[in-house]
Amino acid sequence: MNRRRSPADRPSRLRRWWLVLLLAGTCGGLSACSHPTPDRHTLTFWAMGNEGEAVAQLIPGFEHAHPDIHVTLQQLPWKEAHQKLLTAYAGDTTPDIAQLGNTWIAELAALHALRPLQPYVAHSRVVQPDDYFTGIWATNRIDGILYGIPWYVDTRLLFYRKDLLKAAGFDVPPRSWAEWSRQMAALKARDTPGHFPILLPTNEFEQLLSLALQQDAPLLRDGGRYGNFESPGFKRALAFYVGIFRQREAPLLSNTEVANPWLEVGRGVYAFYLSGPWNIGEFRRRLPAAQQGDWSTAPLPGPDGPGAGIASGSSLVIFRRSRHQAQAWQLIEYLSLPAVQRKFYELVGDMPPRRSSWQGGTLRSDPDVQAFREQLERVRPTPAVPEWERIVTGMQLVAARAAHGELTVDQAAAEIDRRADAILAKRRWMLDHHRGPQP
Repeated sequence: MNRRRSPADRPSRLRRWWLVLLLAGTCGGLSACSHPTPDRHTLTFWAMGNEGEAVAQLIPGFEHAHPDIHVTLQQLPWKEAHQKLLTAYAGDTTPDIAQLGNTWIAELAALHALRPLQPYVAHSRVVQPDDYFTGIWATNRIDGILYGIPWYVDTRLLFYRKDLLKAAGFDVPPRSWAEWSRQMAALKARDTPGHFPILLPTNEFEQLLSLALQQDAPLLRDGGRYGNFESPGFKRALAFYVGIFRQREAPLLSNTEVANPWLEVGRGVYAFYLSGPWNIGEFRRRLPAAQQGDWSTAPLPGPDGPGAGIASGSSLVIFRRSRHQAQAWQLIEYLSLPAVQRKFYELVGDMPPRRSSWQGGTLRSDPDVQAFREQLERVRPTPAVPEWERIVTGMQLVAARAAHGELTVDQAAAEIDRRADAILAKRRWMLDHHRGPQP
């Protein structure tokens, strides 16, 4: 049984509301698998989007293996989940266990809302840190403390038309920026009206962020107090990104202006499309059978060879105020089993974060999936600060202006730093004055 906390042990409700208001600017339905009985522990589990629907099919297996535990699953829309989590924290109504987008972990950790998980991992026979892709495991560590266990992972890489590359004189996809530039130049030289070598929607930050994470310089400096976007590394990535637009190798379009990118790739309007794993299924559903051999996937090119990518996805966390933390950990262990992760992939298409989970089924045999498996060995985490989503959104707004020719690379980098420094002002004040909850 958990020890009852005294008021001195935890932030007051007023203080929690103050912390939520300070950090909030950084950025279903109820179902149950069976009826609980008085001698059973009842876990409340919040999950989002398609994952919330898919995990409902896995919970009966957990309850069968743990007859003393009943799971109440609440499915949340992604667009409402962030605010609901903050409101639940402020009102002492957090669930026992929840799915968190990786960029939210730093925020909830700063609020002292999450249970550190290293003590559980240290005694677990299921969750083995060395079996996880290094970059995705790192997204769950904040100031050296482990707060989440990766549930699924995604990243970005190249979808490409094999036949168009071959017609342009290339038998294999690019492995470096230089090769990529040569291939895009050759594709553009074919000069087909309305066709472009690549689609890079100007309102999506993931493409530029992927290039930026391939640099040695961190994106924030001084312990996350200031932006570091004027570093030579970031400006190199920004120059490469902006150059694609200025050479008219990509259209100046947002994703709202491209109604059906799969059809456009199928029509040859674009030869490259930088996107995530869910689009494997989309291309297979939307392109005719005669074209299924025309496209494939490839890891991201880097400045001098195969490049790093984004460590995206979601993790499972336990809230500090849970009265059933041991049982919540048992659910995390169950959802971390390689066989269960493979089943989850079959249900929703989310890629598992454990290497051993890739050793069976279609994850092992599908060549289009294997490009993601290779890329996941080189994913890198984004800065673990609560304000990151606001910072990266501002980065892309400025980068789009540079792509349109409104700013030079140097001007854009300086403006991104200016915006980042303004967003981080509260963080600097809190760190400098040692305010806020401590882990």
